[in-house]
Amino acid sequence: MAQRILVVDDEPGTLKMLEMTLKLEGYEVATARDGQTALELIPEFKPDLLILDVMMPGQTGIEVLRKLKKEYANPPSVIFFSAKGGIPDMVEGMEAGAFKYLVKPVSRVDLIQNIKSALVARAFRKPSG
Repeated sequence: MAQRILVVDDEPGTLKMLEMTLKLEGYEVATARDGQTALELIPEFKPDLLILDVMMPGQTGIEVLRKLKKEYANPPSVIFFSAKGGIPDMVEGMEAGAFKYLVKPVSRVDLIQNIKSALVARAFRKPSG
């Protein structure tokens, strides 16, 4: 069974590009344009990984990650994929529990390498609680 990735970004072009790239790599992909929709999709889609924008309407990616950490014993891994590239932004993302914080633009090779690393790390992570 293909590993599942949920891509969350309010930019339709970014969503489409990531969805196509990941499907070509053999992943099962779902998309959401905001954090609330992503949180609603998670119980049904059961993603192994979220690629999450930080700046979105409603809830930020950081807020979505914090909710995931509270609600799930073994939440999906999270890679932030953001235009916000300041050190404080990156530190906040990592402290919230992200596997990686990538600043747009990212090469396809770097993106896929980080996704594979995040999925392997999750496979070895013990559920909390």
